[in-house]
Amino acid sequence: MRRLFPVTDQTSADQTDREWSLDELAEAYAYPETGPGGHWLRANMVSTLDGAAQHEGRSQPISGETDMRIFGTLRALADVVVVGAETVRQEGYRPARAREAFAARRTAAGQGPAAVIAVITASLDLDFSLPLFTSPLVPTLVVTGAAAPADRVAEAAAAGAEVVVAGDGTGVDPARAVRELAARGLRRQLTEGGPRLLGQFVAADALDELCLTIAPVLTAGDAQRISGGPSVTVPHRLAPACVLEEAGFLFTRYRRI
Repeated sequence: MRRLFPVTDQTSADQTDREWSLDELAEAYAYPETGPGGHWLRANMVSTLDGAAQHEGRSQPISGETDMRIFGTLRALADVVVVGAETVRQEGYRPARAREAFAARRTAAGQGPAAVIAVITASLDLDFSLPLFTSPLVPTLVVTGAAAPADRVAEAAAAGAEVVVAGDGTGVDPARAVRELAARGLRRQLTEGGPRLLGQFVAADALDELCLTIAPVLTAGDAQRISGGPSVTVPHRLAPACVLEEAGFLFTRYRRI
């Protein structure tokens, strides 16, 4: 892996094409200090050169080994992983696991052994018999609206999930979801999509950072982009924070200005 941006005195030393250690990746992707009561929401997505966020309905075919190492690192740094219900169904989500390589770092940061998974859903149309709900290391959160179906809310609670209300109707207010999670001490936030959920965070101006892997492949077709839904009135401008490269993949980070 090579660091292409920012250009610093260390950049030339980072030009050697070698595999970075997990500690180096953790330092490169460390969350910024936000101060008391602050929170930071970053998204991690992958896209092909022609803008596809998926191939045949899943992101894995356009990913790669280093992308998955970064995926694991970002999870290991986060307090909470926020994900949409459709992505849970399509990608077969499982609970986040404790990783020995990050145990000391998480302890020093006052974090639990693994990130909490928070599922954003209006209908609660989820299979609550899955390990994500029945056997997580830390209880899975189901984030929904105040008017969500009562029977599904009860089923989620019976399966061991904790229900978080972040909306007055059946749906979830994205900005309120971020605040509700932060109020529970989950301030280092990571969303892995899908595209519809990311689009909601973008529209609500709730996203602080985008970690985007650009895969060196073309797929054509009509796959979704990394974010979807209604367009914003004024495009949101982000500033580049870091660009890494390995095997033709670009690993980029952009932050809110």
